[in-house]
Amino acid sequence: NLIGEEMDALGVDLWLAPGMNIQRNPLGGRNFEYFSEDPLLSGLCAAAITRGVQRVPGKGATIKHLAANNQETNRSFNNSYVSERALREIYLKCFEFCVRESRPLALMSSYNLINGIHAANDHDLLTAVLRNEWGFEGAVMTDWGATSSLGGSSGQKYGSTSSALCIHAGNDLIMPGSQRDVDQILAALADGSLSLGALQRCAANLLRLLVRISD
Repeated sequence: NLIGEEMDALGVDLWLAPGMNIQRNPLGGRNFEYFSEDPLLSGLCAAAITRGVQRVPGKGATIKHLAANNQETNRSFNNSYVSERALREIYLKCFEFCVRESRPLALMSSYNLINGIHAANDHDLLTAVLRNEWGFEGAVMTDWGATSSLGGSSGQKYGSTSSALCIHAGNDLIMPGSQRDVDQILAALADGSLSLGALQRCAANLLRLLVRISD
């Protein structure tokens, strides 16, 4: 729990780690952050680190990046085509183990698309699986600049992550957030494409997080 103690000394509440994506290629740009090509080993390591950090009162880990985030090149617009069996047995299994075993306070969704849907906009992933199946009770945040694409989407086959669809999917917090995100969410509420209930659920998840880190 040394990391948790250092967070306490520095006034940090959430650690944006551990990264626990599967190592698929020895040239992967962030392999040094991840644990293994094996989902069980990755889940065990991430769960142990999360428990250590959260042993310090009011400190939390943010496991990342859910899911199938296995390359750095074009990672904001990469579309990961994967079968449900491979997704559940390899790319989700490590996250499932960590969520069930260590109850992380937060989770970060990934930039990439999964079978044509941005991970941050994927209701099946962030609500049906993460919350309803695995029992995740923390807050979900986007990766940095996911809705702005950090440089634009000109010339890309796929556009940016949708701010309103983030809320619909159960992605509670858009990082770092902008007035553009606020305007898109309010517009979706006004035209009925986003329900007030979805926004309230995200707000409730963030309020519960604030209560937990203030204990």
